[in-house]
Amino acid sequence: MPFLTPLLRPATAADLPAILQLVRQVVPLMQAAGNQQWNRDYPNATVFEQDLAAGHLWVAELASELAGVAALTRNAQDPEYAQADWDPAAPAVVVHRLAVAPTAQGRGVAQALLTQAEQLAVAYGFNLVRVDTNSENAATQRLFPKLGYRFAGEISLAFRPGLRFFCYEKRVD
Repeated sequence: MPFLTPLLRPATAADLPAILQLVRQVVPLMQAAGNQQWNRDYPNATVFEQDLAAGHLWVAELASELAGVAALTRNAQDPEYAQADWDPAAPAVVVHRLAVAPTAQGRGVAQALLTQAEQLAVAYGFNLVRVDTNSENAATQRLFPKLGYRFAGEISLAFRPGLRFFCYEKRVD
């Protein structure tokens, strides 16, 4: 199959069923790999509806099929992120709920969504993109440094008790 460049666009309400289906496909694979970051309760329709209403939700398509999703926010980060080795007051685009359909993994979808975050940061006049991942998510721990993100420490989050998260940050111009 020829390599296709993912098409990125802001999500619409019509994308929500496909986004939820993608998450239902991804969660069992994450859990089977020992990554308990997501489960049947999170992320859910309400979370994605909030992302959509705030204008933060982006999707990637390959051959007109939903291949990935991410919330690209520019809100202040929760106080727990001050545990990381970065300036929590510095404005940044923060990547949340990054997911790639199992059939699209390894095809540049996550990289395209992260590139979109970088482009948004520049457009907003920010010079930072931040992302965190469960300490058990080996795939993202390989991906982020490969794309120029620096490891910024390990944190805990009150809304996800018992889990640890690795933080990454990238400077963009």
